[in-house]
Amino acid sequence: MIDPVIFSFSIGGIEFALRWYGVLVMAGALAGTWLAAQEMKRRGENEEFLWDAIVILLPVGILGARLWYVANATLGGNPYYMQNPWEIINIPAGGLHFYGGMLFGAAALFWFARKYKLDLWLLLDSLAPAALVGQAVARPANFINQELYGQPTTLPWGIPIDASHRLAQYSDMILFPESTRFHPAFAYEMLWNVLVAGIIIWWLRRNKENDKPGAGFAAWLILAGIGRVWLEFFRPDQPRIPGTDTSITTIVAVVMALAGIIMLLVRFKKIKIPLAENWRERYTIAPPKEVRGEKKPKKRAKRRQRK
Repeated sequence: MIDPVIFSFSIGGIEFALRWYGVLVMAGALAGTWLAAQEMKRRGENEEFLWDAIVILLPVGILGARLWYVANATLGGNPYYMQNPWEIINIPAGGLHFYGGMLFGAAALFWFARKYKLDLWLLLDSLAPAALVGQAVARPANFINQELYGQPTTLPWGIPIDASHRLAQYSDMILFPESTRFHPAFAYEMLWNVLVAGIIIWWLRRNKENDKPGAGFAAWLILAGIGRVWLEFFRPDQPRIPGTDTSITTIVAVVMALAGIIMLLVRFKKIKIPLAENWRERYTIAPPKEVRGEKKPKKRAKRRQRK
């Protein structure tokens, strides 16, 4: 297996390490931002605003992803983080949940759009496929950390998992010997994300009438939600709602998909909702000077020349 630590060194007794997890998460963030910037540019907006926003969105998103992961595990009955609270901030060890990053990132994005007078729908529609691609680029980190795997399988693409990284139900090395292979759930999600991102981009670009405010975001809600519901069948590590075999993430994914379907039907006027009667048909492009908060330079008064 690949060593999760690329290299490490110590300064004054404090150890610093560069891990694949952090490198790949950052690579995913940059790849997603680049794609979203291209989508913004295609819609006529200045893509530089997104590169400014990522400085805020990235740390807020990582914080949200970590907190959701911890909350998800705790609500599922895992007392580890309550017993070891310092581990909550141990992000390099692994453990980020996309939904938490999405929720906190959306809140930061809303603030950024309001502050700089950007069209929030334009930002969301541009980020929809980009978030999927960014997540896919970062997923190999789960393979290196030996996490996000599924049940035992005899399929040729099954992956080995060390005894120290196995879930409790697969830790018996007699029932599940070293030769046991497991479903690479992270790879399934990676492939699904790339496919869905391609579908969304193709659908929006093939016909400009499809590319209306909110359509891309709604498509993302539907396809990402459906994909996650399917993926949960290969995620025995996900906490279940007490007394059921349904994970908390499955419920959130179903709500996402249903919300996306309703949004898309409203967007293309298949159904009517009073709150969406005035839904704009075109994006709004922010005036550069007004967005940046720049003031027009004052004209200098000409000095009167003395005769």
